[in-house]
Parts: sequence; structure tokens; C-alpha cells
Amino acid sequence: QVQLVESGGGSVQAGGSLRLSCQLVSGYTVSTMGWFRQAPGKDREGVASIHTHEGYTYYSDSVKGRFTISQDNAKNTLYLQMNTLKPEDTAMYYCAATFRLLGPASLLTSSQYNYWGQGTQVTVSS
Repeated sequence: QVQLVESGGGSVQAGGSLRLSCQLVSGYTVSTMGWFRQAPGKDREGVASIHTHEGYTYYSDSVKGRFTISQDNAKNTLYLQMNTLKPEDTAMYYCAATFRLLGPASLLTSSQYNYWGQGTQVTVSS
């Protein structure tokens, strides 16, 4: 029903930038999409989300001012521009989507999302 395919991960030095992409393959329109990350031994953490219709965005405090979530509706693609990367940003990054329009309290909660990509690794060296 919904398929998400991430790309764009890689290795970069601290202070560098990367842009992640998430291709949405679906015959339906989702209402909320987000980016999450999970480092080894840690819980999955929400970093950014977007209401796909009006473009409302929301960020975790750990990435606010450094990461930007955006979308290209013509290409059905979600992006995460990551600047000023830090070693603590190292993790597997996942794209997620739901048909529901999530409220602010739920936007970065992984259990509120129904569809997930396979993940793309981001490694930041000091």
C-alpha cells in the first residue's frame, strides 16, 4: 500500500552536510511524514516531521537549526538536509509515514507511524 525508499546516507566528517531522500511509492496521499534515527543500543528517536498538505514542520531540540525537512510533491519525495553534523548524529536514519494528521504531541513518536523505509546509515566522524 505504501512503500518508502531512503537514500543519501554515508560517511562525513564533523561539521559536514548530507541530504537524505525518501521516495514515497503509493497510490494514496499520506498526511504526515517524518525522519527518525536509531543509534546502536539506543531507542528510535524522532528528529523531524512534516504535515504533507500544508507543510507544517516540527523538529527535535537536538537537530533544530541544523536539519531541515522538506518535500517535493511532484516527485513524491521527502528530504532531510543535515548541516553542521556532529558525531552524535551517527545513526541509522528511517523515513516514516502515516495517513493520519498527527498533532504536535505525536509528530516525533515512532508508534504513531504505520509505514517505514529500510533505513540509511549516517556516520559522522570527529
